[in-house]
Amino acid sequence: MSVEWKLVFEIFWTFFKISPVTFGGGFAMIPLIIKEIVEKRKWLTNEEITDVIALSQTVPGAIAVNSATFIGYKIGGIRGTLAAMIGVSLPTFLIVLVLGVSYFYLDDNPKLEAAFVSIRVTIVAIIVYAAIKIAKTAIFDKTTFFIMAAGVPALFFIHPIIAIFLGAITGVIAVSIKKKLGYLIEMKNSKEEDPANDPEYYMGAGI
Repeated sequence: MSVEWKLVFEIFWTFFKISPVTFGGGFAMIPLIIKEIVEKRKWLTNEEITDVIALSQTVPGAIAVNSATFIGYKIGGIRGTLAAMIGVSLPTFLIVLVLGVSYFYLDDNPKLEAAFVSIRVTIVAIIVYAAIKIAKTAIFDKTTFFIMAAGVPALFFIHPIIAIFLGAITGVIAVSIKKKLGYLIEMKNSKEEDPANDPEYYMGAGI
């Protein structure tokens, strides 16, 4: 198997493993994407994965599939895109098919209901964890903190896409004002850890 096709298979297998264990939708998948793509395989940085997640919410479709598509393309081009899309979609399709058939026979099962209650609570914790991980990269000065603080309550009243565009416009205006005032402009968190300092970085660099 050539190196290129090996990478394509690794992309497929990575998303194939992530998809079945992420009950609760695309946002519940974000922590596992970060762990696999950023921390384990070092394919993307924290900053790049944050950009991918933001971009995935600005286009139609499920955030899980959109994120997988963008990540796959960035890593392996068109082949990587197809591998990621199939990898993230196939397990979900099979699980939904099985659950759809089983639901009619287990609808009133109290144990099943209890399991879903616990799953819903766990999903909340997973999403909060993902938000904290992304915030460490996305929030690095007063401007980004202000955009976040204003954006959270705004999401209760406006569509997320509108919030993203308003945030982008606010960022452009803030940078323009800082330039005119002669302030130092930061575009990323200077305190973010360099992945090369991770003891596992060089161990996984050739994988």
